[in-house]
Amino acid sequence: MLDTHASPRSSIWLPIFAGLCASLVSIGLARFAYTPLIPTLIQAQWFSAYDVVYLGAANLVGYLIGALIGRPLAQRTSNTSALRLMMVAVTLAFFACGFPLSVAWFFGWRLLSGIAGGAIMVLVAATVLPHVPAARRGLASGAIFLGIGLGIAASGTLVPPLLSLGLQQTWFGLGLLALVLTAASWFAWPHASVHEAPLQTGTAAPTPAGVYLLFAQYAFMAAGLVPAMVFLVDYVARGLGDGAHVGAMIWVMYGLGSIVGPVTYGFLADKLGARSSIRLVLVAQAIAVGLLPLAHSFTALAVLAVLLGSFPPGIVPLALARVHELLPNHHQQQRAWSRATVSFATFQALSGFAYSALFNGSGGHHALLFVIAAGAIVVALLLELGMLAVNRRPVATVPTHTLTATGLAQ
Repeated sequence: MLDTHASPRSSIWLPIFAGLCASLVSIGLARFAYTPLIPTLIQAQWFSAYDVVYLGAANLVGYLIGALIGRPLAQRTSNTSALRLMMVAVTLAFFACGFPLSVAWFFGWRLLSGIAGGAIMVLVAATVLPHVPAARRGLASGAIFLGIGLGIAASGTLVPPLLSLGLQQTWFGLGLLALVLTAASWFAWPHASVHEAPLQTGTAAPTPAGVYLLFAQYAFMAAGLVPAMVFLVDYVARGLGDGAHVGAMIWVMYGLGSIVGPVTYGFLADKLGARSSIRLVLVAQAIAVGLLPLAHSFTALAVLAVLLGSFPPGIVPLALARVHELLPNHHQQQRAWSRATVSFATFQALSGFAYSALFNGSGGHHALLFVIAAGAIVVALLLELGMLAVNRRPVATVPTHTLTATGLAQ
């Protein structure tokens, strides 16, 4: 069990700041800053259009690998050392991507940045949250994963000015920002891990059914968020014919939602509980994604973009809070969160390839992708409702005279 002695309030925010920097560098920038670079990578003839898409997938594949190796890596060193190492790896990857030596070179560094992102996602909460009072962990996890939202917002606001300096300078600029954040957070990580009870050597406690339900829900959430995350700008710019400028403005609104989402969802988890919050968020997201093909005005698209943008980074603190509700033991929590991240990463990567194939096969039919995404979110909600129905089903009782007949009644 976790040590009940929380860190003094004045020292709580340093580890949270370190966690925010880690999620900002490894996921917010390493993944999402690549999206606005795609047209320029093609126009500058660094790579072909096919290779650019292939290189984008490298980060998602790496994320899955990182989710798998994060805990073993930390066990060989320590959580803090592993987190620092991963942030350094992402920083090096940014600078290395400024040199388009070959597709293999670029793929390797994009893969490494994805590995770092997956490992950090598995480790960062387990490193920081034990130093935060239990009543504030939902909000604290929201603050940690706010870095993802800041990275999404930066991809729409910071990258375009950098591109005016040149493509190579853009990669170097992102590397410099990652270097500054890595240095700023270096000594902000907790100096010592919170004391924990030793692992039980006997029979392990059974995993609650709700944990497996969360794995499935988290996987379908991943499948539901990909189309808006990948195709929203293209839908507005080309699908609706509003042009790249309007598409960029809608992406900024998406980024605004991604900033608001983690802290808001974390606050909901503290106030309503993770389970109720997940239901509420799934309903809102299913409606938002379902309405996207019907929205044509800028106002409607902007509102929906804010709602949709809150989802990718916002569900992370919600899912983490649900793990903490279901499992009281810190080691069980770490193991379950690692598996949840693997589930999410697997479905995100698979759905990314599937949606791309479907998009090409359907002749660029955006609405079809959004309808399927809404369906995936509805499935995640139905899984929750199905579990509720099972839990509320009355347990059959055996009549007393039957027990008497068999000699079991007193």
